[in-house]
Amino acid sequence: MTKDPFFFVVIAAVLAVLGILLYGIGGFARGVDGKKSNKVMQLRIAAQFVAVVLIVFFVWLRSKQ
Repeated sequence: MTKDPFFFVVIAAVLAVLGILLYGIGGFARGVDGKKSNKVMQLRIAAQFVAVVLIVFFVWLRSKQ
């Protein structure tokens, strides 16, 4: 599985979601204005959607082998 380059794309997408989430939580802790926090969380939702689609596609590709 780790020899498949697409696996690393999936890992990168998941790590991007984690990074955005941590950035957003840090913003909440610092008290950043609500509009910016909302935009960061909207970005997280979009990144999370992409990550889930990539994971499902990866699993589908692996099941075909």
